[in-house]
Amino acid sequence: MTPARDDRDLVLDALEGEILVLVRRARRVVALRAAQIHPELQPAAYLLLLLLRDRGAMRASEVCDAHDMDKGAVSRQVQHAVDLGLVERTADPVDKRASLLTLTDAAREGLAEVDARRRERLRERVALWDDAALADFVTGLGRYNSLFAEELVS
Repeated sequence: MTPARDDRDLVLDALEGEILVLVRRARRVVALRAAQIHPELQPAAYLLLLLLRDRGAMRASEVCDAHDMDKGAVSRQVQHAVDLGLVERTADPVDKRASLLTLTDAAREGLAEVDARRRERLRERVALWDDAALADFVTGLGRYNSLFAEELVS
């Protein structure tokens, strides 16, 4: 005989289900946004563009650290983005043996357009939420995400 499931287990099951839906949709959204920047842009390279936009010029080794990826995978993403004219390599002024990765103007413009559409869609989706409900959701999601950050460190 299996033990009765308590209410918390049912809520946790529902939470896991909703997270899986969110992850699946997020993957699709990233792929769609990548295609809006360039029809051949791979989703992983789109995430590279976001990182460079948010942090500025970086070495490939810093991208590896930031995305917790191996050098080979990052190298392929970088080359893909360079080939599409979205990222450029420049000599690192501190260490001429190293390269810095930066966004091209085309990448910046594409990201700005995608961001504007994304922000408007998000605004529409939460239009019926009051400010307190939206703030509570953001706080709760942040708390949940911080659990994973702690897990990755330990």
